[in-house]
Amino acid sequence: MSELSEAKRRIVERLKRAETATVPTLAEEFGLTTTAVRQHLDALEQLGLVQRLAPENGRPGRPATRWALTAEADHLFPDRHADFAVDMLRAVRDSLGDEALESVLASRTERQAESYRERIGTAVNLRTRVDRLAAQRTREGYLAEVVRSGRDLLLIEHHCPICDAAKECAQLCRYEKELFTSVLGDVHVERTSHLLAGDARCVYRISPNRSSNDGR
Repeated sequence: MSELSEAKRRIVERLKRAETATVPTLAEEFGLTTTAVRQHLDALEQLGLVQRLAPENGRPGRPATRWALTAEADHLFPDRHADFAVDMLRAVRDSLGDEALESVLASRTERQAESYRERIGTAVNLRTRVDRLAAQRTREGYLAEVVRSGRDLLLIEHHCPICDAAKECAQLCRYEKELFTSVLGDVHVERTSHLLAGDARCVYRISPNRSSNDGR
C-alpha cells in the first residue's frame, strides 16, 4: 500500500474496516473537505480499488452514494496464505507421516481434476482443451499461455502462486503433471522447464499419443 498517498491509504483502510462509507462520513472522520475525499475516491476508482454501490431505496430524500473496496484491493493487505499452506504441509507430514501427506495430495488432485474437467469440457481438438486449461490456470494466478512447437503444444506458466508450498513439498509439482495428463485425455505430458530447478518458468510439453490424430 506504500504506493498510495497517506490520505488514500487511510481511506482504503477505513473501507476495509467499515465495508461501506459515504463521502460526508469519510470527510468528517479524516478532517477533510468532501471535495478532497471525492477526488481521492475518484483516483482510487480509476485504479480499480474502490467502487460505487447502488443507492439504497426506501429512504427519504436523495440517498448518498456509498463506497466500498473492490476485490482488486485485497492485494494491498498482507496475505499469509503461502505461510499457512507451508505450515499445514509440515504439520501433516510431522504428525501423520509421508503416507498421509500423499493421501491428502492425491485427494486434492482428484478434486482439482473434477473441477478442471468441467472447465475444459469434451472438446475434440487438443489445442482447444489446452487453451481452456491455460485459461483456468491463469485464473488461479499462473499466468499461463499456450505455444505451438511442431506437432506438440507448450503450456508455459510464467508465475507460480504456490511456489513456497512446492519448495516445502516437491510432490505438489509431480501431482500437477499428473493432473494435466488426467484432464487432457490421450496425451503425454513432459515438464521441460521447472521453476524450482532454477528455470525462469515452468514449461510443459504436451504431445498427442501416437495412436491419436488430435495434434491440430
